Amino acid sequence: MNRSQMRQAVSEYIEVDYNRKRRHSALGYLSPEQYEKLNVA
Repeated sequence: MNRSQMRQAVSEYIEVDYNRKRRHSALGYLSPEQYEKLNVA
């Protein structure tokens, strides 16, 4: 991989995978996926 491809891969991992699964204090320490499942009307 070159530098540009590595940056893209890391960005995708952070935005698509990591941030959706890590717990956020603003969401009551739930992941965004868990929060959405609990709060979908």
